[in-house]
Amino acid sequence: MPGTDHSLLFHGETFAVLNPAGDITGARGALPEGLFVRDARHLSRWQLTVDGATPDVLAPGVLVPHVGRSEPPPHTVAREQQVRADGVLEDRIRVVGNRAEQETVRLALTVDADFTDLFELRSDHRWYEKAHAVRTREVHPDGVEFGYRRREWRSATVITASPAPDAVEETGSGARRLVWLLELPPHGTAELLLRVEARPYDAPDHTVLPTPDDEVPLRAGEAVWPELRRACEQGLADLSRLLIPAQGPEGEALRIPAAGVPWFLSLLARHALITSLFALPYRPSLAAATLPALAATQATETDRTRGAQPGKIVHEVRNGELAHFEQVPYGRYYGSVDSTPLFLMLLGAYTDATHDDKPARRLERHARSAVTWMLEHGGLEDRGYLVYRADEGGLANQSWKDSPGAVCFASGERARGAIAAAAPQGYAYAALRAVAALARTVWEDGTYADRLDGLAADLRERFVRDFWLPAEDFPALALDGSGTRVDALASDAGHLLWCGLLDEERGVRVGRRLLKSDFFSGWGIRTLATGQPAYHPLSYHRGSVWPHDSAIAALGLARYGLRDEAATLARALTSLAEHTAYRLPELTAGYARPDHPDPVPYPHACSPQSWAAAAPLALVSAVTGPAPA
Repeated sequence: MPGTDHSLLFHGETFAVLNPAGDITGARGALPEGLFVRDARHLSRWQLTVDGATPDVLAPGVLVPHVGRSEPPPHTVAREQQVRADGVLEDRIRVVGNRAEQETVRLALTVDADFTDLFELRSDHRWYEKAHAVRTREVHPDGVEFGYRRREWRSATVITASPAPDAVEETGSGARRLVWLLELPPHGTAELLLRVEARPYDAPDHTVLPTPDDEVPLRAGEAVWPELRRACEQGLADLSRLLIPAQGPEGEALRIPAAGVPWFLSLLARHALITSLFALPYRPSLAAATLPALAATQATETDRTRGAQPGKIVHEVRNGELAHFEQVPYGRYYGSVDSTPLFLMLLGAYTDATHDDKPARRLERHARSAVTWMLEHGGLEDRGYLVYRADEGGLANQSWKDSPGAVCFASGERARGAIAAAAPQGYAYAALRAVAALARTVWEDGTYADRLDGLAADLRERFVRDFWLPAEDFPALALDGSGTRVDALASDAGHLLWCGLLDEERGVRVGRRLLKSDFFSGWGIRTLATGQPAYHPLSYHRGSVWPHDSAIAALGLARYGLRDEAATLARALTSLAEHTAYRLPELTAGYARPDHPDPVPYPHACSPQSWAAAAPLALVSAVTGPAPA
């Protein structure tokens, strides 16, 4: 993984973080080690010893006993590890003798499963009560089974080995040690196959999950340079392994894009929607699954503890123990102001791109309910904008820049009260126009279409009046609770271009401004322009560079006819991808490329991450496709 010496294996809801030896020590920190399935750690120890000692690592997957400088190692250990989407880790261990004499090798593997929830492993050091929780350990002829129960919650980890271990030893810590005495003939080989099967609570049946079959390759005639093509290929490969189970309105099985590894291998609507929009020309199945999955979780009543209101699209869905027992609010949490308009944008874009109006017909009720939420609960009717307030139990900010201090004045002072962030207003405008088009062409409801078009036109006019910073000739980041312009210069302006909220002249000026050196780092567009007291190159949302954010800006630049600027931005992001093995990170530091010829990693970035994986596809659209209407 970038910036670490760990290896990451992932597929669907399953991921494993292992150290260079292929072991799991249970270490916490920014990248916790373990085998994780559905927000729980199903393997917390997986440590190999050979003849009672930890072997040295020669190369990934190649180990040797620790010996002196003049003594060649008597044998070599090779490990091949993989995970499957259904919660299985396989570890194939091959011991190869390097001598002409027969030898006996004592191989031992210390194993344990602590079933810790991912939220317990975060760096905020929170502690959660788990009354009446019980852990069990049961030795089987071919391995060991670890169990966990807490009231109705049941989960297990089953470890099997072929050949079966010669002994299973207690360690005094709850872990178990599997032991083999391997007879190696001269220059001979012995092999073990170990299988770890996670059995999480309420797990889906993977045998009924659909496999997307709509892979559309990049067209040969597209003017895509080789490095961008490689970034697209890596992104598509990552997306195929980031698909997790979900259900539609009738309980149908779906696969949708998860947000990212390690902390967000779950449904985050904003991520799934933007990922699906980016990938729409090449993977329309992502949108076709994301739309009904979100319709199925759309709120139908008010629940203040979850931020739910009728018609609102969910923000986050978690499947772990703490979410199940409502010790964290994220089992089904609605704390975002922008998931709802993005849902409507995707429904319109899918219909336009595929000429398939079946989802729009099927989800008409959900779409109308989402529009009603924007107008009534979201604030468009009485406040003129989509607004949110800090959620004491959840998120302080509920637009895409959702860290506590992200929405701030240029001075760094946080915005207070009911916040109208700029980017969601762009999404609201695009959503109203998209639903108006559906109403006119699919639902045959011209009266409703005219109403929504009128609301969109009013929003466009009102936005410039209220958000525009005349001295900067640039939109404010937000309005605070008193209606004061939050005057930080931020990358959210690129989202306004993407959605077409600004008139042509202002849009062109804003687009060119985003390519000035205070915004443009050489790797992408900073979330906050330099020269402002609030700027920090290593802040999550106050100066870092997010590839998906820059890709949105590239699409916006293309929309306003700024093709050269879009190409400049696309090449910068492609160069960033070259430095990260063609896998774009969630974000990177905002340091200027002329000062740092290599991109500086952000220390806690997720990678792979779905909207970063899909960003190269958006860049292809920006530099080759027609400007959106």
